Amino acid sequence: MDSTLACLAAWMPRQRWYAAKARPPSLRLVSWWELPPPTDADTAADEAAGPSANSDARIRTYLVADEGSLPAVLYQIPVVARATETVTADPDHVIGSPEPGTTFIDGPFDPAYASALLRLVAGGGTAQGPQTRVAGHPAAGAAPGDVATSRVVTGEQSNTSLIYEGGGMPVICKVYRQVHPGLNPDIELQLALAEAGSSRVPEPVGWVEGIWPDLETTHGSVRGSLAFAQQFLPDVEDAWRVALLAAARGDDFRAQARALGSATADVHLALAGCFPTRAATTHDREATASTWARRLAIAMAEVPEISERRAAAEAVYRRALEVSWPPLQRIHGDYHLGQVIQAPGRGWVLLDFEGEPLRPMIERTQPDLALRDVAGMLRSFDYVTGSLRLDDPDRSPGAVRSWARDARQAFVEGYADVSGGDLDPRHPLLAALELDKAVYEAIYESRNRPTWVSIPLAAISRLVERPAAVA
Repeated sequence: MDSTLACLAAWMPRQRWYAAKARPPSLRLVSWWELPPPTDADTAADEAAGPSANSDARIRTYLVADEGSLPAVLYQIPVVARATETVTADPDHVIGSPEPGTTFIDGPFDPAYASALLRLVAGGGTAQGPQTRVAGHPAAGAAPGDVATSRVVTGEQSNTSLIYEGGGMPVICKVYRQVHPGLNPDIELQLALAEAGSSRVPEPVGWVEGIWPDLETTHGSVRGSLAFAQQFLPDVEDAWRVALLAAARGDDFRAQARALGSATADVHLALAGCFPTRAATTHDREATASTWARRLAIAMAEVPEISERRAAAEAVYRRALEVSWPPLQRIHGDYHLGQVIQAPGRGWVLLDFEGEPLRPMIERTQPDLALRDVAGMLRSFDYVTGSLRLDDPDRSPGAVRSWARDARQAFVEGYADVSGGDLDPRHPLLAALELDKAVYEAIYESRNRPTWVSIPLAAISRLVERPAAVA
């Protein structure tokens, strides 16, 4: 097993979903399980996908803790082990050879794992490992049917998603690379919305849940989410691409932004009906203020330019604590244009309800301020024009600012029309939430895309000098 861990440790830092890219992993094997062997019918389907998808492959998923992080991060790493002489996979998807004659392939890129995963999610069943049990839970009424092909979605940061097409209903299955105790809100919220009849989320297909040894204690176990599958809507664009093209052309985006605001309010109202809401308490305010302060401190340490705005940022936060707050409820939690698609006949459809990757899971599953989602989308419109300016510095700054201002205003108006509230774009709480989101973005960009850090830095300057969320 030492050779397997060494092989994984050499491979993981090159993956987009690995959180600590500045250092090598310090891995401990927590558990593993092997997916059930395919039936004769399954084997026939796999072999139809290509000669590499045979049932001789060993399909094993490892749970490994990176103890170089504090707290330790638990990763899910599906692996297909094959005889080295039979491997035809792209070298970018080969993990390595922990022992002579055997090669490990990153599971989602191998048809044997892809087929076994969909069987587990959509058909149910269990898998066993040391102190570990994994089970598939098909969603009520889901019937994806047979599929002929699978492919991996490119560009994801935190997870790995597979798209299945060529048979019945197209399916997308997200494999959570970092796993946590508890039901992932991505599953919890979308299941609830679908059961409530909302058309704003894709149809669920099923999910995978596991029980594994608790990292925090020497005894006991925890239960958590491992994968989630839902209807895949092909040939659609996400709102980021739609908005980016509109802004680049100078097209009027106000009608689409207003409709997006309405769809956002639709989902918030549905979530408020599916889950309990409650009044914000003094403790909630103090906890939020603590989060703002902690995030600002991290940002100043990693992006020193923010230190010049510290006093002004703290003043924005103080003003937000002095006004009344709306009730708390379940929200999307990481809302931006890339989390929404425009589906023919359905309008805007929301995806990816996991919440912010940098927030602890316990925070992501608590009732929160719906205005946090509103602030996130306002920041996303700002990112559209910021990215255009990065790509084309000669583009008129006045034109892009005008496009963003109109889109942001229309989004807020659409949201207010459906939510029934009088959403003041200069509300101190909304301004503080947008500032906190920009601070979060500065941390993210400094770690992952340093050339983009100027976008949140410009927003921070604007928000502390003129804390109006839309204008």
